[in-house]
Amino acid sequence: MSKKTILIFDDDPNVLEVFKIVLEDLGYQVRQSATSHDVLEKVGQFEPDLILMDNWIPEIGGILATQMLKAHHEYSKIPVILVSANSDIAKLAKQAGANSYLPKPFDLDKLEECVSKFLQSEGSDFP
Repeated sequence: MSKKTILIFDDDPNVLEVFKIVLEDLGYQVRQSATSHDVLEKVGQFEPDLILMDNWIPEIGGILATQMLKAHHEYSKIPVILVSANSDIAKLAKQAGANSYLPKPFDLDKLEECVSKFLQSEGSDFP
């Protein structure tokens, strides 16, 4: 069985590095993008099993990028976890159509729990 691939959209190199270290240590293959304007092309290129999407990523932002993914017939089933320091993250994640959300700063255990929930079985934080 091949490794599950996680595609991370975030423009903060420190956050990308933490995600990469933690997720690769858990056995996942990690791909990264610092912009969101080419979200459909990146998803087509990397064929991820899960996407971590920063809310404030440059160009079009995480909400619009997630909406584009969820409207695309080939990519709509890929789970997207919206990541943000915004206090209204739950509301923003629902607006975007994300499957779940992860508040920043994030707890590493919560990151692992959230990711594994989608890659080992189907799930959502939303009722």
